Amino acid sequence: MPLTGRYPQDKQTMCTLLRTGTSFDLLHRELLIGGRGAGIFFIDGFTRGAVTEKMLEFLTKITPEQLAPCRDTADFMRQFVTYADAEAEPDAEKAAVAVLAGQMGLLVDGLPAVILIDVREYPSRGITEPENDRVLRGSRDGFCETMLFNAAMLRRRIRDARLTLEAVQIGSASRTDVVLCYLDGLRPDVVRQVRDKLRRITIPALNLTQESLAECLSRRQWYNPFPRIRYTERPDAAAAAVLEGRVVILIDNTPSAMILPSGIFDFVQNTNDFYFPPLAGTYLRAVRALLFLGTLLVTPVWYMLMRQPDQLPAWLAFLRIKEPNSIPLLVQLLSIEVIIDGIKLASLNTPGALSNAFGIVGALLLGEFAVTAGFFVPEVLLYMAFITIGTFAQPSFELTYACKLFRILFLLLTALWGGWGLLAGGILMLLTLATTSTPLGRQYFYPLCPFSGRGLLNLLLRRPLHRHNAMHPRTRK
Repeated sequence: MPLTGRYPQDKQTMCTLLRTGTSFDLLHRELLIGGRGAGIFFIDGFTRGAVTEKMLEFLTKITPEQLAPCRDTADFMRQFVTYADAEAEPDAEKAAVAVLAGQMGLLVDGLPAVILIDVREYPSRGITEPENDRVLRGSRDGFCETMLFNAAMLRRRIRDARLTLEAVQIGSASRTDVVLCYLDGLRPDVVRQVRDKLRRITIPALNLTQESLAECLSRRQWYNPFPRIRYTERPDAAAAAVLEGRVVILIDNTPSAMILPSGIFDFVQNTNDFYFPPLAGTYLRAVRALLFLGTLLVTPVWYMLMRQPDQLPAWLAFLRIKEPNSIPLLVQLLSIEVIIDGIKLASLNTPGALSNAFGIVGALLLGEFAVTAGFFVPEVLLYMAFITIGTFAQPSFELTYACKLFRILFLLLTALWGGWGLLAGGILMLLTLATTSTPLGRQYFYPLCPFSGRGLLNLLLRRPLHRHNAMHPRTRK
């Protein structure tokens, strides 16, 4: 809908599109600039008051003689719009969307365009270290819900003109800003695939931000609990991913950045590995891998052995239950799985002042009181405590819950068919991993399938960082 340059008509068009009389925070103010009718459209609470006041003071002091030589919008902006971030928009609908996004729209009689001045100041929290991705060394900043700040933190770390930030809007109602971040010239096929997928999305709104977008990007596999997209709230991790040739997607209103493409082994990596020397980083990776295997197999293997405890060899005699009770072992293991998740959910809704007391009560209920009452045997609590500690050592919540669901499946199959059931569960898990579809069609099991010796070595060992520079296009032959 093009603007005409006649202020009364253009003002009515903008007021109709913005419905200025129905919302208390969407305002329109009449002005007089150089003897001509003018007006501004803005959202109360999104504009920086001091900057806006100084700019309007300058505009209202323009005389008709100063304004007379202006032939078009470009001349007006060159002479009188001193604010750096400003542009002219001749389309009324696009201008209305920009105002709803927080920009201030200036309409002047005789100019067939809305001058959009970006004086936005979104309410936002501080740039603090993410709660779920802390490091012992390294930077302490993290992404926040304001996309402009997140883009600036990437720019601060990658001072390369090839760093490209493409902005698109997704959602016919929400018009959510989504930014595609990549290094121009590095893996253009991946960039093209992600860009095409984003442009084909047609939904009313991204209600759950990154999760809504993830479901639009990847093919639905409701039976598959494994994560397909890696998330991070750390700018240093996102910058490293961009330099490696991956694509990072920033979404407004969420502090989580999406990293594409991602395989199963990407979810077990942690930023702490790279803030320690190579030997210490390799040791941390090995510990995390052992904990992952332990959380997956400890209780199913122990339950399989306890089905026939009399056949245990002497060197495994310590695994036997010393004081059995009448509750079936499978019921105890499954009950603890549910109770631990219940405690996690309850802790999210517990006020901070009561969190310590809640932790003590939970430990007593699942500790000595539960054993004394005869609900659980001590061995069950010991192994489930180990599993709980192991899950907190993993950086990806999605992967830990995928591990939990398969662990429960292993227990059920072991209860039905013993060792053969556990073997069938392992095969089913490998088949699920092999058939997992990713948004970009990349092999989810890489570097094992397809096999890559160098990729596997980089996965197992935390190699010196200078060797990773070979991935940067400036150092490639």
